[in-house]
Amino acid sequence: MDKKAKNILFKTYWKNGWVSRIYTDPDDFDYAKSKGLMFDPLTISHDQCLVQIHGLLSVISMDKVLKAFLSSLSTRRLDWRSGIASYFIAQQLPPHIYTKVISGQSYDNTGKVTHTSYTCGICRDLKYGIIGNEFYKHIDLNVLNFERIKWGGVRHGHLEYTFFDLQQFQLTEIPEPTAEDITIFTSILEIIESSQSADYPGALEKRLAPVIPSTKDERKVLIEILSCIDILKPASYNRPSRGRGDWIFAESWRGEDKYDKASLEKYFGGYIG
Repeated sequence: MDKKAKNILFKTYWKNGWVSRIYTDPDDFDYAKSKGLMFDPLTISHDQCLVQIHGLLSVISMDKVLKAFLSSLSTRRLDWRSGIASYFIAQQLPPHIYTKVISGQSYDNTGKVTHTSYTCGICRDLKYGIIGNEFYKHIDLNVLNFERIKWGGVRHGHLEYTFFDLQQFQLTEIPEPTAEDITIFTSILEIIESSQSADYPGALEKRLAPVIPSTKDERKVLIEILSCIDILKPASYNRPSRGRGDWIFAESWRGEDKYDKASLEKYFGGYIG
């Protein structure tokens, strides 16, 4: 990854926190774009997006996303890590056309509806609920790329992110996981297995800190990804939450669930002895 282009992308959105005014010098933008890190806005429909996603699924192998996930652990290439969640989400998506359903409404003080928002009902009713709009106009792909490189993606489950993430992943060469990667992954599994029964995902995030180079936000995304691919698999989805909305895929996981051995063997059995 070109360091100068990455710096241009990052300073567009972040300086000790989100910047208040988004601006990229045109020459800087052209440079970052030439290195594949910044992009022109995208306009695409739900149906076109879905066709593109299924096309990408046909050319990306499961082995590649597994290798990318493992290789991300020591290298801290969080964009590699993001791909496995998008791949698993994409596998859930059946071919379909946009099916309009109400996703929310706003009311005035008399109870009159002032605004109605919509989403695709077929996407919504899939596991965890995929967010699919009918049209995407002038999407800022650069903020999506910033988020996937900085944290490993924060919009898994959004149709446009699934498309963009897989599109970029397909262009990426992934190395073989190293012994260090496998050691880190094994340590992560040991931490999960030693969880206390009543632990929430937040407790797991803190306990993972010593075994993987990461920030708090990176560990939260890691836990979400492990939940998305069923390594962290709740015994029940009917559990109370703490109401802060901090988690999506990991919301129902508790320490008593440990990790799902069948999923681990199915996906990572070739890497974990």
